[in-house]
Amino acid sequence: MPHPDLALPRLIAHRGLSARAPENTLAAVRAAHDAGIDWVELDVQLLGDDTPVIWHDRDLKRCSDGRGRLADLTLAQLQHLDAGGWFDPAFAGEPMATLEEMLVLLAALGMGANLELKVNRGHAPEALAEAVVPRVLEALPAERRLLSSFDATALAHSRRLAPAEALALGLLFDRVPRDWQRRCRALEAFSVHAKWKRLSEGRARAIKAAGLALVCYTANDPARFAPRWDWGVDAVISDDPGVFNVAGLGG
Repeated sequence: MPHPDLALPRLIAHRGLSARAPENTLAAVRAAHDAGIDWVELDVQLLGDDTPVIWHDRDLKRCSDGRGRLADLTLAQLQHLDAGGWFDPAFAGEPMATLEEMLVLLAALGMGANLELKVNRGHAPEALAEAVVPRVLEALPAERRLLSSFDATALAHSRRLAPAEALALGLLFDRVPRDWQRRCRALEAFSVHAKWKRLSEGRARAIKAAGLALVCYTANDPARFAPRWDWGVDAVISDDPGVFNVAGLGG
């Protein structure tokens, strides 16, 4: 099946360079760029007013000075949110990034992005896809955009909004199931994203034999991960990709 001329890098920064800056923020993406990382993985979900924002959790508690579920909040209510001080005082005042703000930054830096669609309880997966896909298609070239999700409905609607040659899709799995190939065919998927510790060599080689890209998350131990490069893994998502280069184990 046709896909964008997309060549994934070996190393992708998890939620931006989250080992060095507050995750899923503009600062984390700038830190990744400054470290020489070309691609970042980021989470995108909807607020209660349907604004797409870059955020992982369903609530604010862990990564900000705020409280409440994202599905109950509006962008106006988050105007003064501090999404950086929890990580380090040097990042105090870092805002929650909207998808549009993040896409502007990615485009300006010439970076690629694997955006994970996170479906909030109370929001339809289709609504998230409709908020994200058109913005991504407009902001980034086909070779620098990849949408992934655990949510098959969100991915299926994303595919209805954009053909395979325009938008690469990746299926996220905690453990790759037996019917992975059927699921990938149904979505005209570009890639499988697997938790690295739960990926077997046989499954990895089968995924590659089927012509799919194979991405592993979230690996921070280059020595333990090293054998998987020989299985055909294309890219690894890491909190600190630099440790792979330092160890000489970046593939």
